[in-house]
Amino acid sequence: MFAASQPPLLIISLTTCKISDVSTSLRVPTLSGKESVILELLVRDGELYGLQLVAASKRRLKRGTVYVTLGRMEDKGYVTSRLEDPSPESGGLPRRVYRPTALGRRVLMAWTDVVRRLMPEFGR
Repeated sequence: MFAASQPPLLIISLTTCKISDVSTSLRVPTLSGKESVILELLVRDGELYGLQLVAASKRRLKRGTVYVTLGRMEDKGYVTSRLEDPSPESGGLPRRVYRPTALGRRVLMAWTDVVRRLMPEFGR
């Protein structure tokens, strides 16, 4: 298969490159508990800003972690955001409003389906 003059180190190196390329392209999307709550709320209510998510979550989300989680979700492609024009009641500051992406909706549906199948008592 390989020429006798080809050093074994090169063969190992090429194999490693092919394996590492496959592992990054087949990355399985993950969804933490907080990410799941956020996606459920955004799918249900549409666009929301961080503090609206905290209020709608009924104590499942905290002010200190919601924005970190939203940033991570934006990096994963589960949500997008935009700056909303400032309103008089917010003190003239713009708010960042979040909404789910098509990928975020698909990941939520898949994870919800897996939970229902593995733990039917929670899917009721």
